[in-house]
Amino acid sequence: MAGLIAPVARLIEEFSKLPGIGTKTAQRLAYHVLRTSPDDARALAAALIAVKEDVAYCSVCCNITEVGNDPCDICADHRRDTARICVVEEPLDVLAIERTGEFRGRYHVLHGAISPIDGIGPDRLRTRELMARVGEGGIEEVILATNPNLEGEATAMYLADVLAPHVATVTRIARGLPVGGDLEYADDVTLIRSLQGRRLVER
Repeated sequence: MAGLIAPVARLIEEFSKLPGIGTKTAQRLAYHVLRTSPDDARALAAALIAVKEDVAYCSVCCNITEVGNDPCDICADHRRDTARICVVEEPLDVLAIERTGEFRGRYHVLHGAISPIDGIGPDRLRTRELMARVGEGGIEEVILATNPNLEGEATAMYLADVLAPHVATVTRIARGLPVGGDLEYADDVTLIRSLQGRRLVER
């Protein structure tokens, strides 16, 4: 970038790579970091490094967990209903549902959704791990809690087809969530109604 010294230009470029961050926002973030104290800047850098070095994926549900804490706290909690799995797209969706206190089963995190236009098929998601869990037996219900948008619906339809021969009940969260919305931004009441109003997936 013309007129910028290399370290600032590099920081702006790195911020611009984050989702939802345009050039203007990246510039504001970079100059904010520039104005902070050296200790604050080092704390930010340390947090970024720690999130890559100290975070792992649970070998059971594929949610994020701390390195050395496997399975994660939810999977290790014997008070949870092991017969029900709620399938979500991202780790933030687990936090959203947990916030309601309505669901006491376990989770499975796909880390994305089927999106042919972006070249993302089922093989790019954690679907194999989900099928392996179901194949072990003891699962009575799988709740498909993918986002109510085109990608989430496509993912739910695919999973319903592949899960149906192996699970007694496959349900989809109710339409309490707005089409095109994300679980992460839903309020607690809406999420509770969505879970309570889940329905059988039509095939």
